[in-house]
Amino acid sequence: MRLIVFFDLPVTTDKNRRDYRQFRKNLLNEGFLMIQESVYVRVAVNKQSAEFLEKRVGEFCPSQGLIQTLIVTEKQYTSMHFLSGEAKKDVRNTNDRLVVI
Repeated sequence: MRLIVFFDLPVTTDKNRRDYRQFRKNLLNEGFLMIQESVYVRVAVNKQSAEFLEKRVGEFCPSQGLIQTLIVTEKQYTSMHFLSGEAKKDVRNTNDRLVVI
């Protein structure tokens, strides 16, 4: 499973910018990988762990802005088409079952 987080946060005031930076930092600390600006993804073992992770993200959401999540299967995620650009070459973004570091 993959949990995808989409967000559009205001950055007009100092507090908004601070909230944006803190939210992004929390996503990275939770193991999310940026696949586009304001689009982050993380692998989850199963649907239950993806839902648990979704709740954790909800705990550190800023009060303003729009934040959405989407849980997809590996098959759905790997069927993503790139119309322009290339996929991130990060080991966390592969669909391999075993990754040796």
